[in-house]
Amino acid sequence: MILEVEDDGVGMDGETQEHLFEPFFTTKGPGKGTGLGLATIYGILHQNSGAVSVESEPGRGSLFRVYLPESLWEDDGSGKVVNPAVEGGRETVLLVEDEPALLELSWVILRRLGYRVLKADRPEKALAIVRSWTGAIDLLVTDVIMPGQNGRELFQSLLPLKPGLKCLFVSGYSEEVLHGKDVLEPGVHLLAKPFSKADLARAVRSVLGGGKD
Repeated sequence: MILEVEDDGVGMDGETQEHLFEPFFTTKGPGKGTGLGLATIYGILHQNSGAVSVESEPGRGSLFRVYLPESLWEDDGSGKVVNPAVEGGRETVLLVEDEPALLELSWVILRRLGYRVLKADRPEKALAIVRSWTGAIDLLVTDVIMPGQNGRELFQSLLPLKPGLKCLFVSGYSEEVLHGKDVLEPGVHLLAKPFSKADLARAVRSVLGGGKD
């Protein structure tokens, strides 16, 4: 399958594209980005036998194509595409990730696992979604380091609105680094980037509990 993510931003020259998927490479200013987003996407796709390509020119935006092999997915006869080796569920998940391509990739994986997925590319949008959503939200899956609120602050903001909400933090930084920066407390559920589809599936089910609703 192919997932396309396109923007109409400033675009990139050839030299920038050569370094695009290197960890910590970024053209953003201090505090605006970590340079881990696209490197994480590359790592996730590599672990899932996939690939990514980019088309971009200065002043003409960028087009990313994410390729996932169809062999990862099987049709169970009901029209739902699943992998029998990976357990999914039917709960509602709020996914928050500020890297657009990674947000879309994770959304596709979770949807294919059977979950209802609400997605947001920034904390304030996630908060707006929760305020307007009248149904249950079982799990927040959020990047830790984001512009504005970090993942822990977002979770604390959402808890009064959705008591009992569970949380899975996701980060390209190690647990030790995040604890050292006082961003996360010890003992929280943390999934390290890059992760495979199976890693994400197991982490989500572990936080939600083994049984399916």
